[in-house]
Amino acid sequence: MKQIIALLVTALVAVSAYASEFADITVNDVNTLAASKSAVIIDANGTDSYNVGHVPGALNFAAIKENLAASLPQDKSALIIAYCGNPKCGAYLRAAKAAQKLGYTNIKHMSAGIAGWKEAGMKTEPGS
Repeated sequence: MKQIIALLVTALVAVSAYASEFADITVNDVNTLAASKSAVIIDANGTDSYNVGHVPGALNFAAIKENLAASLPQDKSALIIAYCGNPKCGAYLRAAKAAQKLGYTNIKHMSAGIAGWKEAGMKTEPGS
């Protein structure tokens, strides 16, 4: 029984660490940053979703992932925000980890995703 409890605790700690790998950022903060163009925002939902509507100014990760470095600033401490569909969506990790692999150190996750963005009444822009 002690081994099972120890295993469960270890699993819980591992999941918690994984979930918080990138700090969360609120929809309101992202809205402010998008308006001031003070961050690079990456939509990891895929091109179809991106074309329907994304955070204004967000980059389409599906379209730029092969040459992500060309779309990001030279300053490796620049704020990078990745998001996907909703709090249960893990697709943002592909974009966040790709930026991290390139050496970016200030990466955040808008966990509310595009669903939370829309629920908060924020405007989206369509892709082209």
